[in-house]
Amino acid sequence: MMKPWINASLLAIVGEGLLSRLSFGLISFALPLYARHLGLSLSEVGILVALNSAVALALKPLLGWVADRFGLKRTLVAAISLRSLVSLFLGFASAPWELFAIRSAHGLSMSLRDPSVNALIAEHGGEKSVASAFACYQTARTVAGSVSIAFAGILLTVTAANYALVFFVAFALSVLPLLVVTRYVKEQTDASHAIDNPGSSSRPLALSDEVETPASTMQDRPKILPFVGLGFLMAGTAEMLHGLFPVLATEYAGLSTAQAGIVYAVSTLATLFSGPVFGWLSDNVSRKLVLMVRGVANILSSILYMVAPTFLGVGVAKTVDDMGKAAFRPAWGALMAQIASFDKRNRARTMSWMGMGEDAGGVVAPVLAGFLWSTGGITVLMGARILLAIATELYAVLIPRLAESRKLRPDPLAKEDKVLAAEEE
Repeated sequence: MMKPWINASLLAIVGEGLLSRLSFGLISFALPLYARHLGLSLSEVGILVALNSAVALALKPLLGWVADRFGLKRTLVAAISLRSLVSLFLGFASAPWELFAIRSAHGLSMSLRDPSVNALIAEHGGEKSVASAFACYQTARTVAGSVSIAFAGILLTVTAANYALVFFVAFALSVLPLLVVTRYVKEQTDASHAIDNPGSSSRPLALSDEVETPASTMQDRPKILPFVGLGFLMAGTAEMLHGLFPVLATEYAGLSTAQAGIVYAVSTLATLFSGPVFGWLSDNVSRKLVLMVRGVANILSSILYMVAPTFLGVGVAKTVDDMGKAAFRPAWGALMAQIASFDKRNRARTMSWMGMGEDAGGVVAPVLAGFLWSTGGITVLMGARILLAIATELYAVLIPRLAESRKLRPDPLAKEDKVLAAEEE
C-alpha cells in the first residue's frame, strides 16, 4: 500500500506555525513600540524582548523531558493555550512590570512548545526530506509573521496607536492554531510509525550495517555541546535586530509605522520562495553551504543598514536578512533531527538541549544590541554584528564536518539500502 503523498499531521503542524505566527506577529511589532510608549529605554526594551528566551532557556531541559514523558501533542496543546492567554493579558497591561511578567509567561509557553513541535516535525517530516519539512514550517511562519507585522503597522496607524486593540486581535487569532492541533495532529508510536511510514524520520537518520543495541547507540551518539554552541552563534546573529527592528526602522531610518510594516511584507516574497529552496539544497546538495548563507546575509544586511538608512535601503537589508534566516532554519532543524534520532525515546529532550543554544543567543543578542546602540550608536552595533557573523562562519565550517564524520555515519541512505537489501535476502 502506497504512503499518502501528503502527511496530514505534518500539514496541520505547518498550519499551526502559520496561524500562530499570524497572531504573534502582531505582538512582535507592537510590543517594543508599546514598551517605548510606556517610557522604557532602548536597553530595557532589549531586555524585555530577550526575557521570554531567557525563561525558555532555563526551563527547556525540564520541559523537554515533560514532552517525552506526557506526549508531544498534549504538551503542544498546553503551550498554545498558555500563549493565547499571553496575548489576552497584554491587552490589559498598563505598567512596565506587567509587560515583563507577561513576557516571562510567554517564555514558559516557548519552553513547552519548541521541543514538542520540533520533535513532531522530525517524526512526520520524512527521513529523506526532514530539512524540507522544517523549511516549509519555517516559511509558513515567516510569511505569516511578515503579513501580520505589516497588518500591525497599518492597524496602529489607522487606530492612532491603539495597542490594546492590536493585542486583542492577536488573542482572537491565537485560538485558531489550538483548534488545528487538537483536531488534526496525530502523535504516533514508533511501532505504528514504522509500519505506516516506512520512509519516515522516526527511524534514526544514521543507520549501521548491523542492528544497533542501546549500548552501541549511546556509544555512537555525538556530543551535543558543540552543536549547542553553533545554535547560540547562529541565533545570536540572527536575532540581534529582531526585537529592535521596529525601533530601528522608525527612530533611526525615520520610517512611519505603516512603512515599517510594508518592509516586513516586502521581505515575505523573498522568503516565500527561498525557504523551500534552501530546504531542498540542505537535503540534496550541502547542509554546510546552506548554513553559510546565514552569515553572508548578516554581513550584507548590516552594511546596508549603515550606508542606506532609507525606506529602500532598509527594505533591501531586511529582505536579505530574512533570506539568511530562511537558509539557517531548515538546515539547523535537520541537524537537530539527525542527532535526536539516536535516542528516539528522549527526542524532545535532546532537541530541547540543542534549542538552549538558540535561546541563549536570543537572550544575549538583543541585550547586547540595545547596549551597543545606546552607548556607541548604530555603527558600533552593525560593526559588532559583522564581526559576530564572521566568527559564526568559521565555526559553521567546523561543525558540519563533525556531523558528517564517522561518528555520525556520513552516508545513512546508502547504509539503509544495505540494511534493507540484507533483510530482503
